[in-house]
Amino acid sequence: MKFSLACFAVLILAGCSSLNKVLKNPDPHYKLRMAEQYYAKKKYSQAQQVYEDIMPYFRGQPEFEDIFYKYAYTAYYEKDYMNAENLFKNYLEVFSNGPRSEEIDYMRAYTFFKQSPKAALDQTPTLKAIGMFQTFINTHLGSARNKDATAIIDQLREKLEVKDRNAAQLYYDIGQFRAAAVAFNTMLNQYADTPNADQYKLMAIKSYFRFAELSVEDKKAERFEKVIEEANDFMDRFPESPLAKEVKEYVTKSQNNLKIYTNEPAKTTT
Repeated sequence: MKFSLACFAVLILAGCSSLNKVLKNPDPHYKLRMAEQYYAKKKYSQAQQVYEDIMPYFRGQPEFEDIFYKYAYTAYYEKDYMNAENLFKNYLEVFSNGPRSEEIDYMRAYTFFKQSPKAALDQTPTLKAIGMFQTFINTHLGSARNKDATAIIDQLREKLEVKDRNAAQLYYDIGQFRAAAVAFNTMLNQYADTPNADQYKLMAIKSYFRFAELSVEDKKAERFEKVIEEANDFMDRFPESPLAKEVKEYVTKSQNNLKIYTNEPAKTTT
């Protein structure tokens, strides 16, 4: 084990020594050749340092576009996505009409996708990625990359849905039933194509029912009426849902409570 660690240390020192020799060499064309070798061998950290060193010399020369292109990718391959995004952005500002501009525009959005965290965390990078991929689709009509961009948007929206669902469920679990009902109903508008829409509507009904149960006496009738109103909306939206039976049970419970708390005729579900 000690021998292996010693060998590893020697290799690192040798690599550093070799890189330092390259960086100290006064010939920029030699440095460029070495940077290309590092890049081809996927030694992106070394390539990055050499590219950065020679960029001022080659600025305005034919080689500069390719150097900038690969320099930006070294940050991406090193998983430094924030820096990669900034470099891709700068590349586009310099070479907006270049042959690689579409690719780099896509990759800039992709860096935000790579920064998208777990659903429980702040989703600012996720929202940014969705916006940038949608802009890419809108500005590159007919691009072969649009299919992948659309798939990534769907994937990211699913993550946002999970986060919002967990937040709505938390409201329910801690007894904040009115907030839970609003949150689940809001999800129906935000995720109109979700296959879970009928589940969210049922949870809104359950939340309003629990809210009505726990209300003060003079508010109960009004709030059980709200449960029935939400149930009617459910049946209009999802008449074939397997959850309809459970929804009707909440209607029956609400109607029974209305008989207690009001003398007015109860509404019936459609």
